[in-house]
Amino acid sequence: MQVEIRGVEKLSLRERQVVALKELGWTNEEIAVQLGLSAGTVGVLYHRARKKGYQVVIVLISDPLGIATESAGEDDGQAASNANKK
Repeated sequence: MQVEIRGVEKLSLRERQVVALKELGWTNEEIAVQLGLSAGTVGVLYHRARKKGYQVVIVLISDPLGIATESAGEDDGQAASNANKK
């Protein structure tokens, strides 16, 4: 899984760092320790970033949801042939 933040150019470096970690599920306290800030400052930075607007897009690299089929990418003839073998 890959997380992409769109509109990141609107954010300061610190806001980008906070947003990236928040979107990965970190708490304000964990981010504060990692970045050497107070938890309150992390909250302020996150709030400012949200006001500026950004979008988070999750890119699924593989098939973690288990929704791809075995015949994906095969032409109809091969898929039908495989179905008849089962």
